[in-house]
Amino acid sequence: MKRIEGGVCAAQGFVANGLHCGLHPDPNKNDLGMIYSKEVCNTAAVYTTNKVKGAPILVTQKNLEKSGGLTHGVIVNCKNANTCNADGEEKAARMCELAAEVLGIKPEEVIVASTGVIGQILPIEPIEAHVKELAEGLSRENHIEAAKAIMTTDTVKKEVAVEFSIGGTTCVMGGMAKGSGMIHPNMATTLNFVTTDVAISKELMQKALSDIVKVTYNCLSVDGDTSTNDMVSLMANGQSKNPPITSEGPDYEIFKKALYEVLMNLTKMLAKDGEGASKMLECTVEGAPDLDTAIIVAKSVIRSPLFKCAMFGEDANWGRILCAIGYADAEFDITKTQVSLRSAKGTILVCENGSGVPFSEDEAKVVLGEDEIYIDINLHDGVATAKAWGCDLTYDYVKINGDYRS
Repeated sequence: MKRIEGGVCAAQGFVANGLHCGLHPDPNKNDLGMIYSKEVCNTAAVYTTNKVKGAPILVTQKNLEKSGGLTHGVIVNCKNANTCNADGEEKAARMCELAAEVLGIKPEEVIVASTGVIGQILPIEPIEAHVKELAEGLSRENHIEAAKAIMTTDTVKKEVAVEFSIGGTTCVMGGMAKGSGMIHPNMATTLNFVTTDVAISKELMQKALSDIVKVTYNCLSVDGDTSTNDMVSLMANGQSKNPPITSEGPDYEIFKKALYEVLMNLTKMLAKDGEGASKMLECTVEGAPDLDTAIIVAKSVIRSPLFKCAMFGEDANWGRILCAIGYADAEFDITKTQVSLRSAKGTILVCENGSGVPFSEDEAKVVLGEDEIYIDINLHDGVATAKAWGCDLTYDYVKINGDYRS
């Protein structure tokens, strides 16, 4: 599994672009993006479970049902979520029509997505005026412009691509993501677009995506809020010409491993770029009786506001970790629990058998002074392992969200 450049255009046959159409008040910021494959793609997707769903999600679901899960492209905007609007579905459908017209495809072969402020009417005119220019600029190099076009409070673009082999054939998978706040997923998180040139059935794609999302995106929490517009889409155009994957087996497991590498690394990028964050937090739970228990405990720690504040203050307040472990909705023996805090500067054991152990506060301060902190928990109650990702809770998070609409 080799990391390469190229984002959503690393795989054969994919091009992308992004530009400023006028939705964003800053003319230097991209606010409209597109991804396209001339070859038709088998497509899988997962969506937010929030009862309030953005109009683009509803339209995308209808499109995939109508097309039988076959797509050619994506059109996406930032700055406006097109959610909770009476004309939302009409506008989202119009975006699909506009993309279809300039790409020469059917509207139902388009994935549409939006991100930004909820409850404000989406102006369609800027999109209508610039969609032709957007399509004319499609290229493999412009994956960077597409990644910029989905940023809201993100401070950096987020892209990952990997190269791997299936049946002796070189294959590629790449993705881009956005997200900085309103992140606490259930089935998906933020906006994420993944492309691959692997030949694989839609059914196996959907199974792989759902399985990998469970142990990556669903184990991410910045602030405990599940967005209305969360979506992860996976498009496969088969251009690598590998022996088609139509059943579970070694080739399918390689595909899943590649998908994990892409989604896990995007998840870590999302955690590190949490709104106002100064530290990326990764919690590993091992020795759990089963995978679900390991996930529940890891997420319980990562989403604890008190623990997140302690990490911001570089305070080894391990009692907050035990507290979060203790209210996790899972069954295990807390008296066997061991906890360590780790960074590039070393490791501090803070709890063993459910009780505190002596440690140097000065040494702990040094360990917690790094910008990536690892929380290692061993329940000593089984063999299952899981990870969860998040960030610290800082003063800037409140500042950013105090004037988000402005």
